[in-house]
Amino acid sequence: MKAKLNIPFIRPLLFASVIWLGSCESFLDLKPTNSLLATNAVYDAATARALVNSAYTNLKGYSNSTAITLGVLPADNVFFAGSQSQNIELDNNAFTVTNSAIVGAFRSNYTLINITNWAISEIPKVRDEAFAAGEQSKLLGEAYFIRAFSYFTLARSWGGVQLQLAPTTDLTSLGSIKRSTLEDTYKQVLSDLAKAEELLPADDNTTRNKIQRATVRAVRAKVYLYTKQYQQAEAEATAVISNPKYELVKPYSAFSQSPYLTKESVFELSATTNNTGTSGSSWFPASGTPRGSYEFRPTNELINLLNNAAKGGSRKVLIATRGTDIYGNLYRTVSPNLDPAYVLRIAELYLIRAEARAGKASPDLAGAIADLNAVRGRADAELFAVGNANKEAVLQAIWDERRLEFAFESDRWFDLVRSGQAEKVLGVEKNFWLFPIPQADVLADPDLGGENNPGY
Repeated sequence: MKAKLNIPFIRPLLFASVIWLGSCESFLDLKPTNSLLATNAVYDAATARALVNSAYTNLKGYSNSTAITLGVLPADNVFFAGSQSQNIELDNNAFTVTNSAIVGAFRSNYTLINITNWAISEIPKVRDEAFAAGEQSKLLGEAYFIRAFSYFTLARSWGGVQLQLAPTTDLTSLGSIKRSTLEDTYKQVLSDLAKAEELLPADDNTTRNKIQRATVRAVRAKVYLYTKQYQQAEAEATAVISNPKYELVKPYSAFSQSPYLTKESVFELSATTNNTGTSGSSWFPASGTPRGSYEFRPTNELINLLNNAAKGGSRKVLIATRGTDIYGNLYRTVSPNLDPAYVLRIAELYLIRAEARAGKASPDLAGAIADLNAVRGRADAELFAVGNANKEAVLQAIWDERRLEFAFESDRWFDLVRSGQAEKVLGVEKNFWLFPIPQADVLADPDLGGENNPGY
């Protein structure tokens, strides 16, 4: 095993409703009712755009901070060297029902869901000639996608959750919503993705920081992988890989260097000086320039793997040295924090397809190895030998490759859980593979019946 706002309210949706108002200046003149979004807040094209833009802002804020924390600290690539109790708990896999990082992540996703619920409810009612052709439909498609993405995040982190599909207006609007099964939660994700794809316009050849149909297909491939629908995962991944808009860029470090938005990115949430992105301050040493808190540190095992030419190849650039300090070097800028959130890269689609091909009832091991080697070859790592490999060996090689390829991104913990390796690798019993629902919500929401996830 790796050395490793408690404010009660009924469902995070209720009091989160107007958080988005503060993220968009054009809404400052709107007047919420008792901390809830006014029903007439979306009344023209400008307010419709601002509402969806606020969803993007909230999604970026989550993706470049909390998502990374929850994805790396409980796993084996990074350990926490700071003093915040919530991160120490995550690092030690000692998840608690009051952990502020877990509570904040849970509520942040429901905040996003309520923003998108308002968009889905209100934007179709707007009649405004200021909408460009197809814009109203596009905004709705983006809202459906972001809601799907939020429920996917909840599903892989907390299991089946309450499916709130209408905007929160007051206590009575919450209704009686019992917790759904994991299967039904994923069905809702897929339903929202289908609706998003239907509403979005045809892709263009340049956009990477806004939702496109290819973005929808990429996330759907990931959902199918999590639900072990391997034929569908392969088909969706192939559709994205076949799109000439995307390719594995070389050298490996190119995708994470300014000006960003390379052909590697299927979906990347950009930052600006006024709307900053991922900060390197948690990763950089406390001395030298740039300077950070050096609280997120790569484990010795990961350092050795990345420095192993056969395994890490050119991915050794993910770590750097300053004096005696070895630190993670993916997020390079401290000021003005312009690193984007890398939500989906084409490398992941190759590895999704590789895993799907190997996982099928009739495995395509040759195809899986070809995809695995595409990622390894781009990183100048040793190629996987083609020949008498068995299914288990190929799958393990793919999982090991994901560990290095996305070393400091937000998937390692979830990969260990979904592949059933969390107990073997980390010593974490299966009862603790899901995060706990915040205790305040369990106690306050009668629809939860006082029940939490197993083990809590």
